[in-house]
Formats: sequence, C-alpha cells, structure tokens
Amino acid sequence: MRLILAPNRSLSWHGNVAIWIALALLALLVAVGMALIGAWVVLPFAGIELMALATALYYTAHACQRQEVLIISDHQLRLEKGHRRKQAEWSLPRSYTRLHLTPGAHPESPPKLFLVHRDTSLPLGEFLNRTDTEALIAILERQGIRAERQLRPPSLWFWY
Repeated sequence: MRLILAPNRSLSWHGNVAIWIALALLALLVAVGMALIGAWVVLPFAGIELMALATALYYTAHACQRQEVLIISDHQLRLEKGHRRKQAEWSLPRSYTRLHLTPGAHPESPPKLFLVHRDTSLPLGEFLNRTDTEALIAILERQGIRAERQLRPPSLWFWY
C-alpha cells in the first residue's frame, strides 16, 4: 500500500500569481491616484506592501509543495519526505513499529503523529488537518500498525 500525504492546496501557483497581479493593479491605481494629488509618499509604501505580499505568497506556495510518501509492505514501512522530490527516506520494520499519537496544543487541533521504532521517532503528516489525520490513523490501524494514544493532561477550562 502506498499513501501520499500532501498539504491542502487551495490555489495553484498560477492562481496565486493572478491574485497578486490583480491586487498589484489595484494598489498601484490607488497609489498613483494619491501621488497625482500630492501624496507621493504613498508610492514606496505600496511597493513595500506588494513585495511583502509576493514574499508571503511564494513562501506559502513553497510550503504547500512538500510531500510525504508512506509505503507499507509486508515486512517494512518506508517513509519518504521532500519538496517536489524525495529528499529523505527511512525504512522501519513493520512488526516492531508503532504509531504514537500526541494530543495537539488545542483540543480542536489534530494529534501529532510519529512512527516510532526503538530510538527512532519520525513525525508523520504534520501538515494534515484534523479530518485527514483521523482518516490516516484509521487506515494505519486497519493495516495492523499499533497506535499508542497519549492522553491529554487535565487542564483548567481557561488554560490549554
């Protein structure tokens, strides 16, 4: 069995560029209008704003390119991680590897998953939302991988 884990990508790179161009045209229209009535100091700030937006869009698009591939065979689990291509790979014996679940920081956040074998602990699906994390846990349990759940320590109602 081969599981491909990737973050939710709400928009493609071309969609991000189109949104940036639309916002750039709007911001430049307003900034040029302000400059024409004498408030020329708005122009550099519009440029800085557009550069900050472009940087944020690029960083987000790059972060959404990461991917994890979990290959489950009869005798081993192989986890491959990387951005657009495989950058790291681990092999663990299937019969002795377990899935460790640590509660998230907030009661509504998904649990953190780790594949654990002896002194090796590999984070799994850190970018998944709660629904996808629960589906992954169910799939792994159906494949016979034992899940160990760590209970959330009791906390005050106003302190998570």
